[in-house]
Amino acid sequence: MFKVEAVVIGAGVIGLAIARALALRGIEVLVLEREHSIGQGTSSRNSEVIHAGLYYPTGSLKAQLCVSGRQSLYHYCQEKGLPHQRCGKLVVSTSAIEDGTLDALLLRAEANGVEEIYRLTARQISAIEPDVHASSGLLSRATGIIDSHALMLAYQGDAEASGATFSLRTPFVSGEITGASIHVHTGGEDRAEIEASLLINAAGLGAWEVSKALRGLDLRTIPPCYLAKGSYFTIGGRAPFHHLIYPLPASDGLGVHLTLDLGGQARFGPDVEWVNTLDYAVDPARGEAFYAAIRRYWPELPDNALLPAYAGIRPKTSGPGEPPVDFSIQGPAGTGHKGYVALYGIESPGLTSSLAIAEHVVQLALD
Repeated sequence: MFKVEAVVIGAGVIGLAIARALALRGIEVLVLEREHSIGQGTSSRNSEVIHAGLYYPTGSLKAQLCVSGRQSLYHYCQEKGLPHQRCGKLVVSTSAIEDGTLDALLLRAEANGVEEIYRLTARQISAIEPDVHASSGLLSRATGIIDSHALMLAYQGDAEASGATFSLRTPFVSGEITGASIHVHTGGEDRAEIEASLLINAAGLGAWEVSKALRGLDLRTIPPCYLAKGSYFTIGGRAPFHHLIYPLPASDGLGVHLTLDLGGQARFGPDVEWVNTLDYAVDPARGEAFYAAIRRYWPELPDNALLPAYAGIRPKTSGPGEPPVDFSIQGPAGTGHKGYVALYGIESPGLTSSLAIAEHVVQLALD
């Protein structure tokens, strides 16, 4: 058995950001990742959007960490020269009935401290996006897009430069909380036993599995787990848009929206499919429902234009028909153990919030 100050489980964007934050403080960090490379789960299967912070309940962790995290992320991208674009986003109402919902969304965004958000009329929308059908809308200039893999590589590089060690193909198997330390047992080709003063569970979709395998943890601290699969479709050629286009949010997501990658390729999604297993195959038949949703704001979408792209699975702590809940970030007070911090349900806006989440976790762990 060897000793290390801190073990981080999971090398997705959140685990990488946390490892970086700890290492920059001079803490000895070991990152365990069961896959062959970093960012193979939720972190690489999303819209790569830098969110402004419009949607989340005022005062929630999602609202606070999204706004502060976005500001930090733009600064970090500029400092590191990372590929990103502050392209802006239109949230559109497609009928007069929806206009009131748009007004409420604007008030929430302003209460959350979102900068550069403006109410637009149908004529103003047509002036900047002629192909969008809308009765009114919101323009969020603070919204952008990013190369998520480049971001994760930068986080990893910072962490390693400050002394962090990464062990890939090394799954967490089990652990025991023993007094002031935590013993960790790993699998893979080189099985190991590790003693750590601090264990951070940033395993994403696997966070529940990790906590359930940690002896000495009260299982009542573990929240429910639900899996929401979201499929994405693309089109051949380029879409005639310069901004991201979002409908008003639905009860269990942000609706089928149009995002752009840094090459200008349009992507549509995600939808919501509640699943019980991790299956990333995209069913082409799901595209049929996309046409009606997209044509509410882009009536000229051609027939047979949508092509299956990829799917992601979002870890959630609320299920079908239940209101969405906040990030679940349990510090020692939540887990009941000084050396254990667990993160559950870190979905959107997790990527945007990653630097702020890391700082929040470090404060919980070290206070």
